[in-house]
Amino acid sequence: MAERYPLVEPYAHGMLDVGDGQLVYWETCGDPGGKPAVVLHGGPGSGCTPGWRTFFDPARYRVTLFDQRGCGRSTPHAADPAVDLSTNTTDHLIADIELLRAHLGVQRWLVLGASWGASLALAYAQRHPRQVSELVLFSVTAGTRREIEWLTRDMGRIFPAEWARFRDGVPPAERDGDLADAYARLLADPDPAVRERAARQWCDWEDTHVATAPGHRPDPRYDDPVFRMLQARLVTHYWRNGCFLPEGQLLREAERLAGIPGVLLHGRLDISSPPEVAWQLAQAWPDARLELLDAAGHGSGNGMAERVVAALDDFADRR
Repeated sequence: MAERYPLVEPYAHGMLDVGDGQLVYWETCGDPGGKPAVVLHGGPGSGCTPGWRTFFDPARYRVTLFDQRGCGRSTPHAADPAVDLSTNTTDHLIADIELLRAHLGVQRWLVLGASWGASLALAYAQRHPRQVSELVLFSVTAGTRREIEWLTRDMGRIFPAEWARFRDGVPPAERDGDLADAYARLLADPDPAVRERAARQWCDWEDTHVATAPGHRPDPRYDDPVFRMLQARLVTHYWRNGCFLPEGQLLREAERLAGIPGVLLHGRLDISSPPEVAWQLAQAWPDARLELLDAAGHGSGNGMAERVVAALDDFADRR
């Protein structure tokens, strides 16, 4: 099974002015003459951590990583409750990817995405299919209201006590409604103690509902109050707005991906994002190959990382 590559340092990086007062951090690693690729991280708001670089053979790929609007090293930072999120939408992120591609002089690139990044990759590829050479997606999601309802409410059937604490973090009158919307309002409360409590409760639930595979470890980034606030603000912003996508669009318009080779990797134990979405996408996209990993859950553990590396290796010499 393919192993992850050694961590390499970027040979170029910068801050791209994408408009709306937003500066997006980007970095490029590997071989400047290699196959172009871009990484779309999850979250929304997780940021592009160095580990993403290790999926790619640095002798064959020219890999671009960037922090999506408002997170990581991009500015202004969404952890600040005063930062307006109205110009942070899926359409804005798609436009940012295209600006970055043009800025770097790339004609076409492979797109790697996971979780929310898989949804963003699908939206980008459907909007700009000629700029996408291949897609490698793992922990596949499609940003539907049904998925958001599953994550914020139905997963309580798997973790009933933890979900009850999550639900009870909002006022009683709002507990039967849209929980992402209710938490977003708490995260905008003028009282910092209310905001911090909401961010902690939201992130506690986020770290719980992915804990369905053996060996799951809590994400240490949630120990950081700045990261908690950032993640909670951006995730609730996107989820309360249906990920800024027409309901069902990414599955309904999968025919736009015709001619783009793809690999879909999903853990059978990924109960927070059930394999159904990846399977439905594979039925609608004939150029995609679906692999279900029996021991894997949500994320890159339990053999998932190795399968991602193998998929990228298979595409490395394709031009």
